[in-house]
Amino acid sequence: MNGAGGAAGDAAARMFGLGGRVAIVTGASSGLGAAVAETLAALGARVAVVARRRDRLDALADRIGGLAVACDLSDPARAGSVVEAAAGKLGPPEILVNAAGSMFTEERAEAEPLDAVRRTLDLNLVAPMALAQAVFPHMRAAGRGTIVNVSSISGRVGVPGIPQASYAASKAGLSGLTAELAVQWARHSIRVNTVAPGFFRSEITGPLYGSERGAEYLRRNTPLPKEGAPDDVVGAVVWLAGDAGSYVTGQTIVVDGGWTAR
Repeated sequence: MNGAGGAAGDAAARMFGLGGRVAIVTGASSGLGAAVAETLAALGARVAVVARRRDRLDALADRIGGLAVACDLSDPARAGSVVEAAAGKLGPPEILVNAAGSMFTEERAEAEPLDAVRRTLDLNLVAPMALAQAVFPHMRAAGRGTIVNVSSISGRVGVPGIPQASYAASKAGLSGLTAELAVQWARHSIRVNTVAPGFFRSEITGPLYGSERGAEYLRRNTPLPKEGAPDDVVGAVVWLAGDAGSYVTGQTIVVDGGWTAR
């Protein structure tokens, strides 16, 4: 390799390499969370993967040489035990990716049961806050850290035909939480950002992609002529998690194929 190529390779390694860093990724039993965990591990991080389904977590942890932490984060009070388990086995966490999230009702706003609203907010908004609080002492002691929350375009625009009021509220709340934590914790060199994906195949969106009407609706409303996939979002998460994004904080980065630009 010539000198210029070697220098470029060294620069890329400095920007995107995560060797020696400990990461926690929630929602890691499938989809985007699993893809993020695999990529962070490939870049050198020691990764604790968190979700409810222990069998899937164990398989992923074995594959990436990480730690499986089974936990239902719809009870945010368990966030502290998740972080301490990761810190005890892998070391102090410097990266937190809050990818866990779900919808607990498909009712229109006027009929959403309040218990479903509370469950949605607990998992999608309160748990990321609790996890951020739990990792804060470790990041402060390290003198650096990065938190990446996973939101949705539903937190920025209404989506006709898909009732999701409490889900949208929880995801919009993540952007507000992100901005506030970014400003409060900047003095500790802790960066906080959000990635807001558009539509891609997942357990939540499976039925939408499974019908021709739904698939056509997505094609018609997405300017880029391709179907979204978890890997399309992983790049943004990696950029924000490592030194390549070292001057970015308090932002919500939209990755949606142009959906919200229409």
